[in-house]
Amino acid sequence: MSEIQTLQPARLWKWFDQICAIPHPSYKEEQIAQFILAWAKDKGFYAERDEVGNILIRKPATAGMEKHTAVALQAHLDMVPQANEGTVHDFAKDPIQPYIDGEWVKAKGTTLGADNGIGMASALAVLDSDDLAHPPLEVLLTMTEEAGMEGAVGLRPNWLQSEVMINTDTEENGEIYIGCAGGENANISLEIEREANTFSQSYQIVLKGLCGGHSGGDIHTGRANAIKVLARFLATLTQDQPEFQFALSEIRGGSIRNAIPREAFATLVFNGNADVLKSAVKNFEEILKAELAKVEPNLTFTVQETEKAETVFTATTTYKAIHLFNALPNGVIRNSDVVENVVESSLSVGVLRTEETHIKAIILIRSLIHTGNRYVGSLLKSLTSLVGAKVEFSGYYPGWEPHDDAPIVKLTEKVYAEVLGYEPIVKVIHAGLECGLLKKIYPNIDMVSIGPTIRNAHSPDEKVHIPAVQIYWELLTKVLAEMPQK
Repeated sequence: MSEIQTLQPARLWKWFDQICAIPHPSYKEEQIAQFILAWAKDKGFYAERDEVGNILIRKPATAGMEKHTAVALQAHLDMVPQANEGTVHDFAKDPIQPYIDGEWVKAKGTTLGADNGIGMASALAVLDSDDLAHPPLEVLLTMTEEAGMEGAVGLRPNWLQSEVMINTDTEENGEIYIGCAGGENANISLEIEREANTFSQSYQIVLKGLCGGHSGGDIHTGRANAIKVLARFLATLTQDQPEFQFALSEIRGGSIRNAIPREAFATLVFNGNADVLKSAVKNFEEILKAELAKVEPNLTFTVQETEKAETVFTATTTYKAIHLFNALPNGVIRNSDVVENVVESSLSVGVLRTEETHIKAIILIRSLIHTGNRYVGSLLKSLTSLVGAKVEFSGYYPGWEPHDDAPIVKLTEKVYAEVLGYEPIVKVIHAGLECGLLKKIYPNIDMVSIGPTIRNAHSPDEKVHIPAVQIYWELLTKVLAEMPQK
């Protein structure tokens, strides 16, 4: 039992503490899924899993609400596994360690998993409660949302019985989401030509300390992408100091496709004076700190001698890799003309790694419209064709088309205004929610998404606002209690 169990609402925080205690990163959700399934069956609820592992639990209506509109509460089981440099944490085995810091709950050195653990905890708390009024209730917990929405993609048709769904993956108090961007992975592969390492010097360049964050929700903030910054430095080095001849033996950065990379590394081999490289790195760090003083106050850009590799990239491969990733578009491509203050299309280079025969990058494209997604894809096809690289697309998921006149939207607006004392904001977001995929499989279900304030999701700085959780719980339970008769 951790200190967060002292918070209110007690039942929700108790469940969140339990969720933190059971490892559940993407693709490693089986332990928590089995725990929840066993608990639900022990409570006497209908509970089963579909072919891809999603969990569905049903709870009968409370007395007098049997004929009211049935509701499904939906959350995902997995969390994004990110740890600070120097934090020893095995996400497949070690529990998350939540703690209270003023009005926030954070985790010690890792992502907290409030995305979407708070939503999951709220759904389980409703199931676990005997004193809440609600209509016929279903709880749908989906697998592997953070790594491609695989649970939503494979969700069993004709399984849910509800007429309304409340998605619990919103991350801003006072906001109601009624639409979101779709997305697709772009996987770039550049073949490596290698040769024996005849260079005398080997140094690793290290970029650390960037804020990172959610590659959809934070893409408009100006936060730096470590992979792009590193590529910029390497390109600048070749352009400004052509006499400094070097080759790469490794380049890498980021660890997950839907988080803005916080760190990146490159190993350079060369002959001659290492002071040239050291001076260039120091000067570039000063440039970055001046340019990014407000958004990236903690960045460090350093160089250190490292062990020599047996083989290195040829000059041609080094040239292609540097200029491909320097020229690669990243960030906001276009803002929406339809929805004010919302990004329409973007992309984020999330992962870069060097393998034996190829350099590979994973990019997440997001767009509110399918044609925007196609446009960004065409940019990547054109660019990769110029250097002989390949790009393949996978994991497409549709956006969620907004319907602001749906009865559940109107009810949620009304109740939220009563709880807050002011009107909530109804909006479309650039992040990806499962609602688009779920709506495709269950087109007749009306949907809305709500949740408490979560900051810095997908990074070790993730935190959830304690007062906002109380507001969210009051909103959720009042909406359930006020669901109309059919």
